Amino acid sequence: MSDGQRDKQFWELADSFIQLANSHLNEVKPSKVSASALFAASRFNAFVITASAASKEQLITEKEAAIAYFLEQYETMLRENIDEHLARYDTPAS
Repeated sequence: MSDGQRDKQFWELADSFIQLANSHLNEVKPSKVSASALFAASRFNAFVITASAASKEQLITEKEAAIAYFLEQYETMLRENIDEHLARYDTPAS
């Protein structure tokens, strides 16, 4: 998803989740914060997928396509974010 496809509210929501995750780093290892955030995202997305299905049968029919969509979105976003970090990797923090 390109930046042009993301609106201001999207960025504000994402930043609020990142701020919450960062707030736990003084007491919890980053790997545990990451695992918890990933679990929470999967839990919420399972809810979204289920809530959008009109019936159990529709959910069963569309389950694999929904999973493929979310996996593709996550991979795209993860790659974009790693590339962004790589581009700034040797730049001193200001």
